[in-house]
Amino acid sequence: MSFSIKLRERFPALNVEENVPLGLMTTFRAGGFASCFVSPRNAEELREILAFVREENEPYFLLGRGSNILVSDSGFDGTVISMREYFRDVTAEEDGRLIAGAGAMMPEVSRAALDAGLTGLEFMAGIPGTVGGGIRMNAGAYGSEIRDVLEWAELLLPDGSIRRKNAEELDLSYRHSVIPSLSAVVLRAAFSLERKDPEAIRARMEELQERRREKQPLQYGSAGSTFKRPEGYFAGKLIEDAGLKGFRIGDAAVSEKHAGFVVNLKDASASDLYRVIRAVQDRVFETSGVRLEREVILLGDFPEIP
Repeated sequence: MSFSIKLRERFPALNVEENVPLGLMTTFRAGGFASCFVSPRNAEELREILAFVREENEPYFLLGRGSNILVSDSGFDGTVISMREYFRDVTAEEDGRLIAGAGAMMPEVSRAALDAGLTGLEFMAGIPGTVGGGIRMNAGAYGSEIRDVLEWAELLLPDGSIRRKNAEELDLSYRHSVIPSLSAVVLRAAFSLERKDPEAIRARMEELQERRREKQPLQYGSAGSTFKRPEGYFAGKLIEDAGLKGFRIGDAAVSEKHAGFVVNLKDASASDLYRVIRAVQDRVFETSGVRLEREVILLGDFPEIP
């Protein structure tokens, strides 16, 4: 019996989909299908689904916007639990606190803060991910990070309990949090912001957006910065110094505009994108002695490259 049938039997009201084009749900726009796909409607349903997949030893993956993921061409033989349809409420409170669901897109949250005259989330306007994913990796841009404004996050833990942890307890640092080690799921979060003239907030957002348009290859599919910033270096500079700007395998390439981005020029396969990533890591190590660490998460099987 397929796991999708088991899910339908266990959760008759749940919409269970099969063979969903998962790669097209990512910003890389590459990769295969998910054998099973569900979108829990609330925290209780999410809790029950997670308990069931774990009890059945079913491989699973929590999906937000898919902005930091490369899905294998062979897809993902497991259950994808999507947070992108629900968990999207955003509320601004009188005290300057903004509450956002884990499935809310960071640009939406940034705009909600603008509408409420609250400053501190302008940097989120150009990050194409969800709040949950952003907290999990302490997303940031242009000198600001989520840890600068996060007050607390509400987590669903593996034992089914829901706990609120403040920013300090989440051990937020550069592209890191304690959330993966806890096997926890972010449900919602609170950001502590300050009031400011909306026009000043808007001007800052537009300034950051213009910088992003000038420097990043937004016309192509990518997962943003492909590599983490090595301590004491910049990944893009190391890649450019290694002569890799424009390096290409099929339709997968190192961006001519910003060497820190691996991009899908048109119809790149996930395998070719992965081969470019690996080639960059190897060449940069040869030329600089620095081993670049992927920021992108690999989902599914990626055969080792000789």
